[in-house]
Amino acid sequence: MNIKRRLLNKVSIPMLLAMLVGLGFTTSSWAIDLQTAKSQGLVGEQPNGYLGTVKGSPSSDVATLMKQINTARKKEYQKIAKGNNTQLGVIEKLAGKKAIEKTPSGQFVKSPSGEWVKKK
Repeated sequence: MNIKRRLLNKVSIPMLLAMLVGLGFTTSSWAIDLQTAKSQGLVGEQPNGYLGTVKGSPSSDVATLMKQINTARKKEYQKIAKGNNTQLGVIEKLAGKKAIEKTPSGQFVKSPSGEWVKKK
């Protein structure tokens, strides 16, 4: 059994998805929230498990939002990796795959070739 399959047996998909949803929380202190940034095409999900800027340089609000969410995601990914005795990169890829799968149509995701595409 390969490491991804063993990891999936230890880390349930619902747990991973709940973590991703939980890390996408918003607070009133941000001028823009994650769902707004995604629906406006400012940020999108990447195969590496982190948010990325879809076009150009983000505004300071969007950059702050992305940094906070990506930092929180990395911290959770590290905990999961350590708890499952696996490499961080494996967890990041699994989380990226799940985040892209959960992305609603019309929002941007980064393709394996590195291009931003609107999910259909």
